[in-house]
Amino acid sequence: MEKTFKIIGLDCANCAAQLENSIKKIEGIESASVSFITGKLVIKANKDSIEEIIKKVKKIIKKEEPDVDIEEL
Repeated sequence: MEKTFKIIGLDCANCAAQLENSIKKIEGIESASVSFITGKLVIKANKDSIEEIIKKVKKIIKKEEPDVDIEEL
């Protein structure tokens, strides 16, 4: 299952790359892409555990980039 989110408050491309690398490490994530240019996060993950994975993604974002928020598109 693929989910797309709008990223709000991301400051730089390096921050986007660091977030992407951290999100890819979450168990159950098939792929993840964070684009600083478009301000989007796209994740592909197992449909059965998508809600738990989204919670983990939000937790990682708050830990690494406290001023960043995401909204599901």
